[in-house]
Amino acid sequence: MAHGAHAARGAYGLDRATRTLTVAAVDSVPIFRDGLSAVISRTPGLRWGGHAGSHHSGIQMCEQLRPDVLLVDSAIDPHGHLTRLLADGHPMLVIVVLVDATHRTTAYLDTMMNAGVHGALPRSVEPRQLTDGIRRTYVERHYTDPALAPLVPAQRAGEAGVAQRPHMPLSRREYQVLQLIAEGMENSAVADTLFLSVETVRTHVKSILRKLSARDRTHAVTKAFRSGLLVVTPANHDQSGVKGQPHP
Repeated sequence: MAHGAHAARGAYGLDRATRTLTVAAVDSVPIFRDGLSAVISRTPGLRWGGHAGSHHSGIQMCEQLRPDVLLVDSAIDPHGHLTRLLADGHPMLVIVVLVDATHRTTAYLDTMMNAGVHGALPRSVEPRQLTDGIRRTYVERHYTDPALAPLVPAQRAGEAGVAQRPHMPLSRREYQVLQLIAEGMENSAVADTLFLSVETVRTHVKSILRKLSARDRTHAVTKAFRSGLLVVTPANHDQSGVKGQPHP
């Protein structure tokens, strides 16, 4: 019995180490996304799944494309809110944060690890280090690039980590609705974007106002930006879209 269980675990580990991984990214900079796509596409054992340029489209992409590994730009998730929603909603998804110079701090890495990130790589990483880091994170479920390792807290108590998780009062769908409201969309446009009924969107808006103690939609957006629940990302034409192919 024990031998059979050991063999099963070994086979599972071998599968994780050798299977072709679908990799996607949430990043608001088009040229960087193109670079990631090129590196991933030419690497044996990795497959480019697609990209998203905002929080709400990142959530939508993970629901539609179901990637194995998601690369997240630290600038687009400075408080770990997106990572927490995705980690909670997709337990099998491996999330790797690409850390830029601004966020190379112990506080940020601690926040992201508490949010549920599995790996951390410098945003300026070399292509080979990127692909090796993706594979190692997927296989080991935890990996920090040596350049960032000195910033990881030496001791991270489990109870303290739970207590310090980023505060996210909204559900994934409510967060998407709030993001789209912040972009100036009316309920009908939000409904079309998220493939929901207008009545369902109205219900989400009422819940958002209640949870954020906001008077109206504008007040909710203002409070969300002030608290860091929403972040400003560089504007680009396809920021809100999901680009990629469904997972086979």
